Order: sequence, then structure tokens, then C-alpha cells
Amino acid sequence: MPAMTIDPAPRPVICPPQAVLAEWIDYNSHMNLAYYVLAFDRALDYVLDMLEIGPQYVERGEGSCFVLQNHLHYLHELKQDEVFSTEFQMIDLDSKRIHYFLSMRNNGDGTIAATAEQITLHVDLQTRRPTALPAAALRRLETMLESHRQLPRPRQLGAPIGIHRRGQ
Repeated sequence: MPAMTIDPAPRPVICPPQAVLAEWIDYNSHMNLAYYVLAFDRALDYVLDMLEIGPQYVERGEGSCFVLQNHLHYLHELKQDEVFSTEFQMIDLDSKRIHYFLSMRNNGDGTIAATAEQITLHVDLQTRRPTALPAAALRRLETMLESHRQLPRPRQLGAPIGIHRRGQ
């Protein structure tokens, strides 16, 4: 895949559509939670590949990105054969870490089915230690961040986990 040209317009990266496969359906007749993680991971791979730090970069032994944190919100069910797309929005970054937000949108009715807030760490595969992102990738990420800072902050961003009681 050719290197990503960063769109200066403030809009998220739209990842290729995916469909809910029969083997992703659980005994509740909807997509099992594990496959939401898989689908978000596939979307992330698409973005990392566009940034030239995806699978081909890893195969060359130059480094890789490991997810450090993952906070999911399941908002609406997805059923077998439904098609969805994932939007990638950059939130923050430093020389080694990327903080981003993913939204999974049902292509049929437009609802947000799930969101994922994640932090990824760039790692040297020889030492298995954190290391700086490649300079070219960091420049592309910084350009994306400047654009994405103009987007509205996702409602679920930074949400704590817990039981929320009315009136308390």
C-alpha cells in the first residue's frame, strides 16, 4: 500500500468496510465481544499500513506497534452479514505512543455499534523495548493530529468504567 497522504480536512480516516461473519455470532445471536476487538484491530492495521508502520514494516524487522490499553463501549448489536465501517480519530501522540479513538458504524442504519479508545506503543522488535517511531511516520501522525484536533471529542473518550446511578 502506498504511503498515506494526510487529508488536511478535519475528518477521521475511514477504514474499509467489514461484514459480520457467521463464525462471529454467539449464543445471543449477535456479534461476540471478541470479534469487536478483532474488527477494531483490522481497522488499526489498515491505518498503520497507510502510515508505513504496518505488517510490511514489521516483516522488515524494524519495529511494531503494541496496544497498551483498550477501552471498549458496546452501544448497539451487530448481527450476521451486517456491514460496518470503522473511523479512526487521532487524539494525541508522543515520540513512542499513539492515542486514538475508533468508532464502528453500522453501514445499514448509520448507528455507532461500538467504540474503542486505545494507546499503542512503538517497540523495537530486536530488544522488545519501547523506541521512537520512525521520523517519517511521526511527521504523518503529527499532521493527522493537527487535523483531527479540529474534530469534536468523542463522547466516550476517557470515560471511566463503573455503575452509574441516577441522582448520585
